Amino acid sequence: MRARLSTLWIVVMFTMLYADVLSFLNAGFLRGLLAGHAEGVPVTPLLLVGSAVMVEIPIVMVVLSRVLKPAVTRRVTLVAVPLTAAFIIGGGSAKPHYLVLAAVEVVCLAVILRQAWRMDTSPAVSRPAG
Repeated sequence: MRARLSTLWIVVMFTMLYADVLSFLNAGFLRGLLAGHAEGVPVTPLLLVGSAVMVEIPIVMVVLSRVLKPAVTRRVTLVAVPLTAAFIIGGGSAKPHYLVLAAVEVVCLAVILRQAWRMDTSPAVSRPAG
């Protein structure tokens, strides 16, 4: 389960990155960035810090999914998934490439949420050998 969650977070992370890379290939978008705005939104230091924090969530979840106890993983995931989904949907674009990649991200987040919800959080019972 830990490896599955971690792998899904990796898919979300790389898909978010690729959506940005493809956006940079659009000359109009790139001109806007050079002029200090992204699709009409001013690019400020605060916006950049906020975006960095939001993108860091999937990156950190790759590791946390592997190292935290299942009960803690569940709780952290139940916070991380909606925050990441809000960032993807709220900070996104209506460009076709972004809609396709955002759909992949949201589906992965839904699977992550379902897996975390169904995760066995009961303490492992150790049995004597023999």
